[in-house]
Amino acid sequence: MDMPVQDLLIAELIKQYQTFTGWGDSDSWTNQDFINLSDKIQEKTGASISHVTLKRIWGKVKYNSLPNTYTMDTLVQFLGYENYRVFSSQFAAPQQLPGDEQPPVSNKQRKKRSLSKPLTLGILTLAVLLLVIIIASRVEHPKPAPVIRDSDYSFNSKTVVTSGLPNTVVFNYDARKAPYDSVAIQQSWDRHLRVNVSKNGHQHTSIYYFPDFYFAKLIVGGRIVKQHELLIKSNGWLPVVERDPVPVYYKKEDAIADGKLSLPQQRIEERNINMQPNPPHVIYTNVDDFGEIYSDDFTFETAIKNNYNEGAAACQQSTVYILCKGTAMWIPFGTKGCVSNLDMYFAGYQVSGKQTDLSMFGVDFGDYIPLKITSHAGKAKVFVNNKLVYTIDKKIDRAKIIGVLYRFEGTGAVDYVRLKNDKVNYDEEF
Repeated sequence: MDMPVQDLLIAELIKQYQTFTGWGDSDSWTNQDFINLSDKIQEKTGASISHVTLKRIWGKVKYNSLPNTYTMDTLVQFLGYENYRVFSSQFAAPQQLPGDEQPPVSNKQRKKRSLSKPLTLGILTLAVLLLVIIIASRVEHPKPAPVIRDSDYSFNSKTVVTSGLPNTVVFNYDARKAPYDSVAIQQSWDRHLRVNVSKNGHQHTSIYYFPDFYFAKLIVGGRIVKQHELLIKSNGWLPVVERDPVPVYYKKEDAIADGKLSLPQQRIEERNINMQPNPPHVIYTNVDDFGEIYSDDFTFETAIKNNYNEGAAACQQSTVYILCKGTAMWIPFGTKGCVSNLDMYFAGYQVSGKQTDLSMFGVDFGDYIPLKITSHAGKAKVFVNNKLVYTIDKKIDRAKIIGVLYRFEGTGAVDYVRLKNDKVNYDEEF
């Protein structure tokens, strides 16, 4: 596709995103807006497009190459289109190029053309008929789609170490009856973590860098024929600094001081990680089998503090996650002037700070912020600073809780963690 038409399609795409998100003119979107959009696209489509790639497409970052088809398909699927071809067919109109105007035709030329039209038409008709006959004689009739039976395949896995990160997972599979030379193994819901393997092979290994609950999948011809649960445990509290492609791990002892879970700025900079101009994100996570405790029946208490507010970290965005099988819950915090960037999710219930007043989660991190969540009988309540600030009375998806995660822009600290119901009583005071 030539660049002018591509530019028009991207302009139309951006226009629809502005309307769809309700965020207004994208010229005023911040870097955090593109990060949030990247998260939303991943949640809805299952495909990951980095915020940097989004900024390139939006023209915020200079980049001369055209986006690939996978990226464009994902972008329009977020808007509800089947794929980019369908989108472009609806909005790409043929354009008249400069110099296309035809010179005036004389009477003599017009008469000559009118006499030659029947002969030309006859020749063209005969040529088309001959071409159709030739093509029809050579075209093979389409073969029926191969039958794929789930019962023809097997798929299981084991971790190399019981817990701790990184962790290699060994996948065992039998796909010899696949009608294709290769099949695919996907680590999780993220299609970028998919790799093709020989149908005649029997093992494949992958490295997992973050603890969590995953659905590993065996895919044949684009169809999931087998999937199974995979719990990657953290072996207690794990401090991590996000880095691509491999995060930076710390020992729990590196982040414990005065009864708090806190990774000091000095420890981060010792690993040659710069705090500016783009502050890192520090994660504390604990993934394990906590027992019979679920998203629709639990009480959770904690207290957090963001310890870094310099430069680009002025918003001090901090999020508390409760990880579940196949879903999650998260409560966001930030400085009061940045609440527009916040998003809250609760096991199927979602609300955006772009469209809803979430100022109750705008805080002053001068001291620790107590957070309490109760979830019972299909209703959840969120307390901040010992005050009820939000109630969720819509259906909450039931899922087993398998972990807790804290994510701080810059760095931050956790005072205590308590998770309980009538069967589980987890209490961590550090």
